[in-house]
Parts: sequence; C-alpha cells; structure tokens
Amino acid sequence: MYKKQLVYFLAVFLCGISAKAQVFEVGAIAGGAGYLGDLNQNRPLKISGMSAGAFVKVNIDPYWAVGLHYNYGKIKADDTKSTNEHFRSRGLNFNTALNEVSLQVDFNFFEYFAGGGTKNFSPYIFTGIGGVLYNPTARYHNVAGLEDRKYYLRDYYTEGQNVPYRNYAITIPYGVGVKVKLKENWGLFSQIGYRTAHTDYLDDVSGLYPGATHWDNEPNPMINKLLSNPSNPTSTDFQYTQRGDFRKRDTYMFVGIGISYTFVSQKCYTF
Repeated sequence: MYKKQLVYFLAVFLCGISAKAQVFEVGAIAGGAGYLGDLNQNRPLKISGMSAGAFVKVNIDPYWAVGLHYNYGKIKADDTKSTNEHFRSRGLNFNTALNEVSLQVDFNFFEYFAGGGTKNFSPYIFTGIGGVLYNPTARYHNVAGLEDRKYYLRDYYTEGQNVPYRNYAITIPYGVGVKVKLKENWGLFSQIGYRTAHTDYLDDVSGLYPGATHWDNEPNPMINKLLSNPSNPTSTDFQYTQRGDFRKRDTYMFVGIGISYTFVSQKCYTF
C-alpha cells in the first residue's frame, strides 16, 4: 500500500513538473526598424524601415521565459535629407537588410502567461545575445561618375581597408514591452527593443577618410573615391580626418505589435 501511495505522489509531482516544462509559446511580430549610428547620431526613435519576426519560447514559470527569436528588418539613412548642415555636405547614404537570430530571456513583472497565471496583462523586460547579418549598400542619383544603381559598399573599401569588414556581428538585444491575455491561450504584445551590434559598419562608416592617393592603383579609382566621399572625391582636405562619429558600436531598433499562442500540456499518467 505504501508503495502505491509513493508511486502516486511521485506521479503527481512529475506531472506538475512536466506541465510547467511543456508550456511552449509561438508567436509573430511586425512593425518598424530604426538605427542609431554615424548617419543618425541623436534620434533613437526614428523609424527608417519595416521589421517582422517570429519566435518560440518556453515559459519556465509565469515570470520567466526563454526563447529563440528571428527578426528581419531594413534600416537606412541619407545625409542629403538631414537637418544637420555638416551631414548634408558629407552626402553619404546607406541601406541594409538585417537578419538577426537571438536567444532571449523575458521577465514578466506580474504573474502572467497566456496559458495560465493570475494576471491578464504584464509589463516585461528582455535581454539576450544573438547574431546579425548585414551588407550596406548605397545609391546616388545625381552624382557625376556614379551610375544610378546599387553599390555594395564593403566591396569598395571606402575607408581604405586592406580587406572588407565582416558582414556579421554579435548583437546584444534589450528592451521593454507589455503583454495582454486574449481568449484562451492567445496573447497580444507590443515591445520596443534595441540592439547593440559589435560592429561600427552597419552604415559602412566608422573611421577616417583614407589618403587622397589610396586607390590610384585600382582599375577605376574614381568610383572608390566617390563612394567614400561623394561631395569632395578629389579633395585632399578630408584625408585622414574623421568620417563619422567616435562611437565604436552601431545600434539598431525593432518596434512592433505581435500575437502569440501558448501550448499547455497537461497529459499525465494515471494510476
């Protein structure tokens, strides 16, 4: 008899652990993307393109969740449209797609998740680690010497690099949001999250203008000069001067609204 009771209590205990461990959540989000860097130095809420993403999470308990996330976004900036006179005279632009995969941890301030919990909503914060792929391009419509087409900037060594910079980087996501429980296991959420990328080349701008004769051995050096300094490609006044700002990390942002569905497994053995 005692053996049966022991087996019963063990089964109940394991069932509870299993139920908690099998609270899986899937979701999708859409919204906008922004960027803070050498071509946009002080407008952290400026949205320059769209974003979309999806995730799968494990809700460890009503407060903590761990998830695998994929996000796609587009960011861009154009000096000629800036309110800053120095930027307009510099004349650079860029456009890049971002493909990000990250592992993130959520913390809910209230006891919440769509498949259970005592609250119907909760603010939350998140952080994690991930990686991002990028490849900045530029297009110049009215610059003599440049065709009206897309240029992949890392191929032109615009700051005199000996080899192209990497088109991938480690990224640190962090942000805030709010979750709202809908009917049954459905949830609605909205969030804003920034990413500190371990690169300063999301926009192809980081260091100094190279020397005026740096590309003289290239087959068509004027293209390199124009992409490096479209406003003053032949001037020696800019060589070895700062091309962007002094920060060594670019930042990008995703903001959006999403929906999720939580699968709650309550299957247990019976005796």
